Amino acid sequence: MEHAFTPLDCLLPAGNLKFCLLILNQPFNKGHFHCLWSKATLRACADGGANRLYHVTEGSQDSFLPDYISGDFDSIQPEVKEYYMVKGCELIETMDQDLTDFTKCLQILQKKIEKKNLQIDLIVTLGGLGGRFDQTMASVETLFHATNITPFPVIVIQECSLIYLLQPGRHKLRVDTGLEGTWCGLIPIGNSCESVTTTGLRWNLTNQVLKFGTLVSTSNTYDDSGTVTIETDKPLLWTMAIRR
Repeated sequence: MEHAFTPLDCLLPAGNLKFCLLILNQPFNKGHFHCLWSKATLRACADGGANRLYHVTEGSQDSFLPDYISGDFDSIQPEVKEYYMVKGCELIETMDQDLTDFTKCLQILQKKIEKKNLQIDLIVTLGGLGGRFDQTMASVETLFHATNITPFPVIVIQECSLIYLLQPGRHKLRVDTGLEGTWCGLIPIGNSCESVTTTGLRWNLTNQVLKFGTLVSTSNTYDDSGTVTIETDKPLLWTMAIRR
């Protein structure tokens, strides 16, 4: 079975995919934020992500109230927490220290999707790829958890980068929205991939082993077809540039 997906559809004003938005505690592009917020079916903040929301919407916070904020609340600023509490936003405390606030927020999100019977196509995460390297890796690790949490694709966007964990099988990615930057890559993180085959890239792979210390496909780019196909035997991280 081929999985067809347009990673940057969510950033198109006339995009067709329905999604939920999850905001993390890292700086994000204001333009991306307004497009995603206006189109999202449900909106959530993971702990200090509420700080980012509060400050990026300064002067008009009343128009940007999340459906819920979750976390252990060690990052959210007291005045921000008080503001959203007074405004009636749901605050859900999650104290489990074995999971990140991102992972716990995703668990809650999936339960709300089921409870509300929301008809969505994916979950978009804003933030998570900048700042501390260990936190970036934690975002990647959450994508591995996500396969056991939600049936929907989860993408992470920050500034000019997007990541998406491909599951074993064949994938068809549309890269002709006009929002794509020049670079893309396939990262065998968490495991080696014994057989990866692609089309639509400048440097394609044919039954190639992708493995740290052997080969990692970074700084790749596209041919002119507008479509990339990827067949992989193990989970494989797709990353791509978003045009500024």
